[in-house]
Amino acid sequence: MKIIKRTALAMACAGAMTVVANTAQAANWLMLQGTEPEGAAKPVNVWGFIQADYQADNSTPRVSNQGLVPPKLIGPNLTSQAAFNVSRARIGVRGIAMPLDDKVNYFLLIEAGNNAANYYSSTSTSTNSSVVKATDASITLNHAPLARVRVGLFKYPGAEEGLQAIQVFDYINFTEVTNQLLLERFPNRSYTSNIADCNPTTTTSCNLNGFDRPVGAFRDVGVQVFGSTMVGEWDASYAAMIGNGNGLNFSDVDAHHDLYLYVSAEKVFGGEGPFREGLKLFAWSQSGKRNFDGDASGAFETYDRDRSGIGMKYLKKPWRFTTEHMTGKGMIWNGPDKPSWALITGGNPDSSDSGLKAKGKGWYVDGGYYIPNTSWQLDLRYDYYSRLDDSLYQLDWKTWTVGAQYHINKKTRVAFNYATRDINAKNFATGAGPNANLDGIKDRYGIQLTAIF
Repeated sequence: MKIIKRTALAMACAGAMTVVANTAQAANWLMLQGTEPEGAAKPVNVWGFIQADYQADNSTPRVSNQGLVPPKLIGPNLTSQAAFNVSRARIGVRGIAMPLDDKVNYFLLIEAGNNAANYYSSTSTSTNSSVVKATDASITLNHAPLARVRVGLFKYPGAEEGLQAIQVFDYINFTEVTNQLLLERFPNRSYTSNIADCNPTTTTSCNLNGFDRPVGAFRDVGVQVFGSTMVGEWDASYAAMIGNGNGLNFSDVDAHHDLYLYVSAEKVFGGEGPFREGLKLFAWSQSGKRNFDGDASGAFETYDRDRSGIGMKYLKKPWRFTTEHMTGKGMIWNGPDKPSWALITGGNPDSSDSGLKAKGKGWYVDGGYYIPNTSWQLDLRYDYYSRLDDSLYQLDWKTWTVGAQYHINKKTRVAFNYATRDINAKNFATGAGPNANLDGIKDRYGIQLTAIF
């Protein structure tokens, strides 16, 4: 991670001293989301997308009490094992400040769907809230092409699954390593007891959504310096960002700031925009601190939160391939039913078995094939996540996902997914310890329709 930080900072300094550059015409994610096409952008461009889906989980309840745990239920509500949902409904506007200055652009996006960004527990009781929420609100200054400045709320530079546009994501759900290690959940500001497994389909008081704030959604409020330039056939990019470390929440609650660093190099084969073909190598890191009353003493303690990763992405039709390895330390998410980050009620928050100081690591391999002369695409993914890595309560998550997509047109597609999951606490026998709840987790399937406008 130190090497990544040094390399990214060196590139950031070089970019800051450069005021002209041969900017790539086929932009990467940093450029696609943070800038507008030079000479072709409009002052106002309304856009958005809708994703509607159906998912079903075949897991069985705990034998002793017929209770269910979150991995056996469909999110974000966690009230059923089969549900229709409008998982995302986003509308936004983006453009440039013409005629005043075409080097200034803006990006605004509103979420009105039902997902973890705007559905969460409003209290520690069984009351939940679903709200319309701004997920992006930023301004970019493009006066120095290799030292562009973006300010506001936006996606921080990081892992591929989080950084890429969700409307062109090839699967219905994220990998477990991305979902748990990177999609940040913020602990309740005061100690909240762990929620026991229960069955929301039979008990009205059962509520497994324990957090009272939305997920970070791979976003933060801050300032980013970034740039991209072509070096022969290679598109070299960098980004350095300072943020509040508080996700979609606009406020800074602890006076600490997160540092995000990112570098990538992509050999461009052709195409442009999100469908550009190439071979991309990338690395990233993020580090910060979180304040939390981990021992319920009435005073906040400070805990480190560090994440880093390295990966590769290849796309040249009819084939695509992506792999990424990620590690993390501190603030390891243990589930929405553990809103104070302790693994067990009354556990020691400073132990390696607590999410506050624990480690996590994982990786995934993803491949796809576009069937020539058809509208079909086939997908296959394997992901592994070691939660509470090297501790007594280490959980190993192994997931295979088989998928198929049918592209109705360039902006409308339907995706089919079938996932098999194997989750095990390796230091406990079958039916003992955490495995008492994890046993019975089985396959999950879903279908999703995406329309972009």
